[in-house]
Amino acid sequence: MNGITKMTKKHNSAYIRFLNLINAIDEQGADKRLDAIEEQLLEQVMRSSSQGREILVGDLISLGQIGSQATLHGRVKNLITAGYINSISDASDGRRKKLLPTKLAQQHYENLSMLLIKAATA
Repeated sequence: MNGITKMTKKHNSAYIRFLNLINAIDEQGADKRLDAIEEQLLEQVMRSSSQGREILVGDLISLGQIGSQATLHGRVKNLITAGYINSISDASDGRRKKLLPTKLAQQHYENLSMLLIKAATA
């Protein structure tokens, strides 16, 4: 195989097809597009929810490997404003804010799942 054939095969991988599908969907709904930090934060909320674990705003803004506390707090606010997560004050301590995914977040991941299946079977 020459270098061009190898390059073509790499670009036809399921993951690349998946990324191309995501990009096409993102271009259609650019107003609801999440940036990389927001995606990572939403993933944390979704994983915690799927495992039945509580996650707090403080848990997310302490993820220093993703960004500064100020950046993360702003992105959490963006996710709330965009309707991907809900913030609920703890009944015993109002300073603690629990985060829960919304139907929009669940639909977002259902869409990603469908795109992944489509890319893998193409």
